[in-house]
Amino acid sequence: MTKLILSTSNIMNGGPSIIRRPASEKSNVELINALRSNFLASMQVFAPATKGFSSSDGAERKTISQDVPYSEWTAREDGSLFVPSIDFAQSGLAEERSQYDITVKLFFLPHTSATERCRHSQEAVDLVLRELHMPSIDLLIVSFPGVSFDADDEDEEEPQWSQDGEGEDLSAMVETWQALENLHGKGTVKQIGLSEFGSERLEKFLPRTNVRPSVDQINVRDCCVVPKSLILYAKQEKIELLTHNDCTNILPSGTVRELLGNGDKGAGVLAGPEEGSKGLKGELEPQWVVKYTAVVRDRGVIENKGYFAMAEVGD
Repeated sequence: MTKLILSTSNIMNGGPSIIRRPASEKSNVELINALRSNFLASMQVFAPATKGFSSSDGAERKTISQDVPYSEWTAREDGSLFVPSIDFAQSGLAEERSQYDITVKLFFLPHTSATERCRHSQEAVDLVLRELHMPSIDLLIVSFPGVSFDADDEDEEEPQWSQDGEGEDLSAMVETWQALENLHGKGTVKQIGLSEFGSERLEKFLPRTNVRPSVDQINVRDCCVVPKSLILYAKQEKIELLTHNDCTNILPSGTVRELLGNGDKGAGVLAGPEEGSKGLKGELEPQWVVKYTAVVRDRGVIENKGYFAMAEVGD
C-alpha cells in the first residue's frame, strides 16, 4: 500500500492556469484545477507540456506531458509519495503568527473508519502547519462523509444524507471528534467546528462532547435562508453559524484516477490497464482533503490558500 499526498501549493500565487471558482460553483472545481496546475508546473521543470485541454471555464490550457517519469517530480518521505514534491523550506507565511487568522476545513471521504480518521486528523493538520511554518491554527472545521444539510429538511426528525455517500453513525462522529478535542487540548487548534449539522443532529451530538463546537458551517441552497429552529438553538448553545458551498464528496476516486492516470489529462503516476503500463498499480482510495486559508488580520487579505489530499493505492 502506498500513501499519496497530493498538494496544490499556494493557489494565490498561481498564474492564469489556476481557475478559481465562481460563487455559484462548488469548491472541487478549484481543487481539481489547482492540483492539475501544480502537477504541470512541477513537470515543466523537466520538460514542456505540449497538449491542450479545455478547462471548466472553456479556456484552452496546457495539459501534462507524460514523457517525464513521475519519479522525477515527486518525492518519497516516511513511506509517503508527495505529488508533486514539496520544498517546505521555501513555503511559509511572511509575518508572525499573531498577524493571521488561519482556518482549516478537513473533509473525510467515504469508506474510512473513525479510527483511521483520528490518525488522519493529526496528519492533515501537521501538513498544514508544516506548509505555513506555524505552530497552530485558529479554527478547524470537520466535514463527515455522506452528511448534507438542506434547509427544507430541518424539520425532519432524522438527518438527511447525500446521495453519493452513506449516512454517518453518531458514535463514529463522536470518536472522530475526540481526535479534534485532543488537538484542541494540545493548543494546536484554538477552536473546532462542524459542518452540516441541523438542530436535531446537534441536540444528539453535543451531550457527548467535552469541547463543544464553536462553529456550525452549513450549505444553504435557497439564498442563505437558515431555518429559525437552527438559529435559535445555535444562539442558545453559543455556536456561530457559517455558510459554505463545498462538495460533500470533494474528491471521488474516479477524479483522482483521472488526475494521476495515463489519460490525456493524467500525470502518469498510476499505471493504466494495458499490459506494460508504467506507474503505481492497485486499487485507489481517497481518504481525506484539507483546505487551508491564512488571512492577514489587519488587511483582510488572503496570503496563502491551498489544499492537501491523501489517497492510498495498492492491492
